[in-house]
Amino acid sequence: MSDKEKKNLENKDNQRQQPQSRPAFRPGRRGGGGGPGFGISMPAEKAKDFKGSIKRLIQYLSQYRFKMILIAIFITVVVVVAVIGPNYTRYIMNDLQGFIFGELPKEEALANILKYFLIILILYAARFVTEIIASLLGNSVSVSLGKQLRTTMRDKLEKLPIKYFDSEQTGNILSIFQNDVDVVTNSIQQTLITLISSLFLIIGVLVMMFIISWKLTLIALLTLPLYIIFTKFIAKTSQSKFIKQQRYLGELNGNIEEVFSGSTVVKLFGKEDSSYGKFQKINDDLTGVAESAQFLSGLIRPLMEFISNIGYVAVVFVGGILAGATNPLLIGDITIFISYNRSFVNPILNIASIVNQLQSTVAGAERIFELLDQVEEMKENDLYDFSETDFTGHVEFKDIKFSYNEEQKLIEGLNLEVNPGKQIAIVGPTGAGKTTLVNLLMRFYEVNSGNILIDGISSTEVSRTALRGLFGMVLQDTWLFAGTIKENVAYGRKDATDEEIIQACKQAHVHHFIETLPEGYNTMLKEDAANISQGQKQLLTIARAILCNPKILILDEATSSVDTRTESYIQNAMDFMMEGKTSFVIAHRLSTIKNANTILVMNHGAIVEQGNHHELLEKKGVYSELYNSQFLNQPT
Repeated sequence: MSDKEKKNLENKDNQRQQPQSRPAFRPGRRGGGGGPGFGISMPAEKAKDFKGSIKRLIQYLSQYRFKMILIAIFITVVVVVAVIGPNYTRYIMNDLQGFIFGELPKEEALANILKYFLIILILYAARFVTEIIASLLGNSVSVSLGKQLRTTMRDKLEKLPIKYFDSEQTGNILSIFQNDVDVVTNSIQQTLITLISSLFLIIGVLVMMFIISWKLTLIALLTLPLYIIFTKFIAKTSQSKFIKQQRYLGELNGNIEEVFSGSTVVKLFGKEDSSYGKFQKINDDLTGVAESAQFLSGLIRPLMEFISNIGYVAVVFVGGILAGATNPLLIGDITIFISYNRSFVNPILNIASIVNQLQSTVAGAERIFELLDQVEEMKENDLYDFSETDFTGHVEFKDIKFSYNEEQKLIEGLNLEVNPGKQIAIVGPTGAGKTTLVNLLMRFYEVNSGNILIDGISSTEVSRTALRGLFGMVLQDTWLFAGTIKENVAYGRKDATDEEIIQACKQAHVHHFIETLPEGYNTMLKEDAANISQGQKQLLTIARAILCNPKILILDEATSSVDTRTESYIQNAMDFMMEGKTSFVIAHRLSTIKNANTILVMNHGAIVEQGNHHELLEKKGVYSELYNSQFLNQPT
């Protein structure tokens, strides 16, 4: 295990708390790697903008207005049937009463009953069909919304600066993509039809209740304020719980991703118990807040049922009195009114349940919108095209000032000129600003002031895509994706031929290894290329850089994961690849940069020494100390 990995494990918490330290550049998967043992800080529990989140969700849904209109039409049909269907049952019961008490001839009563029965049958058949169609349309809206949210967030991630991924946990981002989107879309699917139908049903049923008996209707409405009061109180109390539940879920996902991606380091240092303890604590916190949230939300329906039963008893009592009055209500009237009263209460209960579910929906939506509201990279210009000129590779840093935060300065007034085709090595202690220099050159971070010129053109006058297309990078931290070896090597050049891929692999001294595999270049690599060694991963990334044939090379300890013999082969391949190209080499093993044209020694964001290998040794300064610490008692 390297010193770097040990230090990474021991100081991970400190790194999170000190953003001024150099963030490690990570191609591909960023922001959540590293050793176990740190989590994300909990934000405020209250919703920042409940109404605003609802409004934004409605704006997203407005794009599906045609389907929403169709849903409303079909739901209207369903509600109309639900409202007028029981009224025909009322007619049947009243005709039966009239026939039994001799107030209606038998033939007329039977004819009416048969007619009303057929009408009810047709109505409920129509309701069945329209309800299915409305459900399918609701599902379509839900699925489309989920697709749109994921696509929008994926596009947003491409526009965010590297510092966002350096400060955000990968597991938390994944939780937003998976859990929060699912919460929002599932809620839309489950509540869209219910909400529309419940609102329509309340209006329709209320109208029918007034038609039957305005007195009973007023009694039934006396319970309505109780519904509103209790629903509002419980919804307000449970909202913060649901938001906290989503936050803990994101933290749990991040913890799991970290621990299992660093499982080797965990086992090496015997941290299984402590990492499990941290997981258990987060899991317990999640369980506790989830139980609390679900308990509070679960109180809504029982309370509504209790209030409903009180209203039901009052209606039955008064209805019995009215049945014996001077102008009595018929049995069918009272029976169907009670049925309507139940139908009036049920949509209110459904809306109360929707309000409860809306708490978790808004909590998830807010996390989605927080990601979408992140500050994007500065708007870029595309005023210059290097492909239309004879590119030389002249690079100049002019009075650069940069820091990762305002509290601690890092680079102050840095000036550097790199002539075309020269190899520049950058050395210095950890945190000196070596990788920061490369991050600024690639515009992964924007300078606070100053200018970076490439062939005399400001890097801000070129699109980031075009700018980064000039560079080839080989990093200490390799990145390979799940796919064939050939696809991984050709990642930067999709038009590369098989012959070019093989030639690049030969120059990187990895061709022989590939040929020994059963599937050769078509061998599938697992996620993170777990089925090959670290050294072989490094060789493949070197072959990838060779194949791209970039204008400028950046090498960050590119041979750190290979043995001494392979390192000499790779160094020869690198020398061949760097010939005639401007190259920046970040080195920890100083033996690899002895032949560099210029060596820059950095410390605290400044260039403290500059020269070739022999010149710097003669100065007996910082470089000499670094070199002698690695090669003590060895000839220079």
